[in-house]
Amino acid sequence: MAKNVKVTRESESGRNQRFQVGPREISRSEFVREIEQGKHPDYHVRRVNGVDTPVSNPDGKEGNNLG
Repeated sequence: MAKNVKVTRESESGRNQRFQVGPREISRSEFVREIEQGKHPDYHVRRVNGVDTPVSNPDGKEGNNLG
């Protein structure tokens, strides 16, 4: 599956808040929930500063990973 997710909004601190997932724009918490449900196998969830955060699985290419 291709990584077809783009960040559409960040907080002032740089935390990704909204994501374009295919034709849908969803919140960070929605994206986390979908990852945990197995809907996005190219992504996993990390806990960063106490917040569940979506990150893409490493693919060996620099500059194209969320996180």
